[in-house]
Amino acid sequence: MKTRTLTVCLAVAFFSVVSCKENMEQTLEGALCLSVQTQGETKAAMSSEELLASADVRIYKADFSGMVRHYSYSQMPSEVYLPSGDYRIDVLAGEAAKESPSLASWEQKSYKGTADVTIEPSKSKSVTVAATVSNAISNIVFDASVAQYFEPGFTCKVSLKEDFSDAVLVYDSSLSGSDGYFIISGFEPSLYWSFSGTLKDGAASVVKSGEISAVEAAKRYNMSLKYVEKNGIVDVVILVDETTNDIYDDIVFVPVSTGISASSRYETWAGHFTAHADVDEAEYDPAQVYFEYRVKGTEDWTRSVAATRESEGSFSAVLSSLTPGTEYEYRLVLYNTVSAAEEIVESISTFTTDVATQAPNSSFETVSKTESSNYYSFYDPSSSDPSLQTKWWCSGNKGSTTVGSSYQITYPDTSDKKDGNQSVCLESRYVIVKFAAGNLFAGRFGETIGTSGGTVYFGRPFTARPTAMRLWCKYSGGTINRYQDNAPSEVAKGDYDKASLRIALGTWDYKTYGGDANSPILVNTTDESTFVDFTTDASTIAFGEKIIVSDEANSTNVWQQITIPLEYRNLNKYPTHIMISFAASMYGDYFTGCDSSKLWVDAVELLYE
Repeated sequence: MKTRTLTVCLAVAFFSVVSCKENMEQTLEGALCLSVQTQGETKAAMSSEELLASADVRIYKADFSGMVRHYSYSQMPSEVYLPSGDYRIDVLAGEAAKESPSLASWEQKSYKGTADVTIEPSKSKSVTVAATVSNAISNIVFDASVAQYFEPGFTCKVSLKEDFSDAVLVYDSSLSGSDGYFIISGFEPSLYWSFSGTLKDGAASVVKSGEISAVEAAKRYNMSLKYVEKNGIVDVVILVDETTNDIYDDIVFVPVSTGISASSRYETWAGHFTAHADVDEAEYDPAQVYFEYRVKGTEDWTRSVAATRESEGSFSAVLSSLTPGTEYEYRLVLYNTVSAAEEIVESISTFTTDVATQAPNSSFETVSKTESSNYYSFYDPSSSDPSLQTKWWCSGNKGSTTVGSSYQITYPDTSDKKDGNQSVCLESRYVIVKFAAGNLFAGRFGETIGTSGGTVYFGRPFTARPTAMRLWCKYSGGTINRYQDNAPSEVAKGDYDKASLRIALGTWDYKTYGGDANSPILVNTTDESTFVDFTTDASTIAFGEKIIVSDEANSTNVWQQITIPLEYRNLNKYPTHIMISFAASMYGDYFTGCDSSKLWVDAVELLYE
């Protein structure tokens, strides 16, 4: 059974009213707190949000002297004060709570429940209201014999109206065995049915109808239609089973339960974790809700900042500055307003932070001429480190050096560095007949396309979720002297060149983006339709970019450490790949830039905060 749960809390508060008379009179009132949440999935067509927003709550005096409160849940205040006494709470949710409900539906269910409660002076109290499906439910099954003897197109209509003018569901062979939901009202309502079909032997159409009287809420009425052969005449027999069934999709109104509540798996990161708790605000101060946490196996606890109140009785806090790949324990700490003392909820929960994966060869110390004697590649098959034995970083050297090694556009620089023995220098050049931007990226170079361009495969497998990329760089640019007419409108010849540093995480499917399983994004520099805009791309989970301009007023020809935050557009997915690219001329894909621009990069680090 799958269940939707709505939570009701009744708390009593003491209030005094002072009159102008000599004698002071006191009145006692109760505070009614109603909070609603859903758990699990149902077969109902209404979403959880729609179900909750439409819930109708009415509070009556128990002596039937009248309704004292009426709310739509979405507009209900967090606290409702009532005089002490006896009350009845009625809850209506789902289709029947709408302003203009559908009386007959294949999917939209209605729910109804009631409970009595007594508000007593200076006491807290909870009440549970079970709101069950309140529809009368039809379920019609066509026996195989019906399809055998009747032409296609036979139907059975079910309605609340005898003339089938309204509230009608029509069963055909595709809907055999389906539940239909009817909102019933009045004294002993009925369901009316009518079967019609044409026999295959060419006989006249058969119409048979009937009534199921005094139908009740939360009952399923099973009707089996089949043929029998009696005295040589084909007849239709309707078997009605009025057995009450247990209906899935109950809505249960339960008291507020104080304690740690579950966090989504997507709320666990390498450097932080979001903790959640349910708190009875009638007993605990909502301004003093804390979580304490520690590395499992250690003694000292660290206290979080005060938790954020997300809704009535629901709180969360982000536990930060955590160590990646580490198991933590955490507990809930509250201030009890009744005892006026801090209270530690004894139940301890655990979580394990994600691993902080780094890009291999991030300081570009490992190089080889494995691919060509004309240029360096940033891996070495002879390395003792397995992560350095295969290609992760690549450049456009394969295309630019076809005319000689002097046209390398990406190479190690031992004379200018910030970390280790060398940095990587990206140098834009004019290669014989075409401009080539200095570049480095996670992926692989495909092939050259004559003198017009080439193909590049972007991306590497990656499932971690960093929050930023930090690196050292310096940039020596100049004015754009190489320009193509297809360049974006915002750039012109004579403008200052710009360097681009980009990082993206995504779930790019190579079948869609044209690449392969390791490097899913294929870009053909001669075909702008293959260019990916990571700021709008549907498969991009997170993206960050730094543009560096080297002009007279902003000299960047010095080493500087920069941090590029990753902006997550989807927090409920893990990436399958990472894309990192650096370019000395950001419009290099359009063969536009300065042919003397240089970008140095060193000590690339993925941050997990």
